[in-house]
Amino acid sequence: MTIIVICGATATGKSGLAIALAQRLNTVILSADSRQVYREFDIGTAKPTRDEQQQVPHFLIDICDPRETLTLADYQEKAQALIAVPPVSVSPSSPVLLVGGTGLYIKSIVRGMKIPRVAPCPPLRSQFQALGQVQCYAMLQQVDPVAAQKIHPNDQFRTQRALEVYYITGCAISQQQGEDPPDYPILQIGLTLDRDRLTQRIQHRTQKMIEVGWLEEVQTLLKKYGQELPLLQTLGYHEILQYLTGSCSLDDAIAATVLHTRQFAKRQKTWFRSVREIEWFDAEMPDLLEQVWQRVQSFL
Repeated sequence: MTIIVICGATATGKSGLAIALAQRLNTVILSADSRQVYREFDIGTAKPTRDEQQQVPHFLIDICDPRETLTLADYQEKAQALIAVPPVSVSPSSPVLLVGGTGLYIKSIVRGMKIPRVAPCPPLRSQFQALGQVQCYAMLQQVDPVAAQKIHPNDQFRTQRALEVYYITGCAISQQQGEDPPDYPILQIGLTLDRDRLTQRIQHRTQKMIEVGWLEEVQTLLKKYGQELPLLQTLGYHEILQYLTGSCSLDDAIAATVLHTRQFAKRQKTWFRSVREIEWFDAEMPDLLEQVWQRVQSFL
């Protein structure tokens, strides 16, 4: 098996390029997006449309109920199973495309991250929350000093996760982590844009989402699941929810969505720029597809 990764910040055109490549390669796309795994969250996550999914088979989208939590370990297990035994429509000699902007999802595959198979434990996390971050971090320093050295004292999420793994398994998370890189060839293609052009794309895409029914999507989700659903507090959905509940105007919600998406894209760019194996292409170069196609051909 061979893997071709298409990654980069949001709104850089990963999906369009991936679909064009997949059609030429007669292969499928494995999504690497942490919100597209959830059913019913479609427009605000820029999930491939029905038409796009008919053009090329997509996997690892719509695989989880919005009330459930898909962990990184869950995602890795599902993705690795598809890579090990590709869909019947894929020739053994054809590469599989891994496409998305969730860096940890991609890293879990290309680096073979060793991830503790420990599901979140809400009662335990509630106890940690009640204790407070200062005490929790002090506990972590006692039970897993190696992990504590790698976690910032103010990082509540990672501190609690490390404690959670320790108290459920009896083994420090630092002893359960590491990497076991796969032995199949991997080509990583990254798409990049300058800040101004990326901002313009984010603005245009946000407006397009509104036009094709994002407000109605959020209204339906709100009615079905209630505003306490964690996914409704994520990027874009939270801002639209603020508008729908009367906390701000639609223009303010759109402006906030654009701003927060820009900030998210900046974090994505920082993450991916740290990966030396990624080969970068300007997302707006006129012959992008042909340039990437030539690189793919030479790789294969």
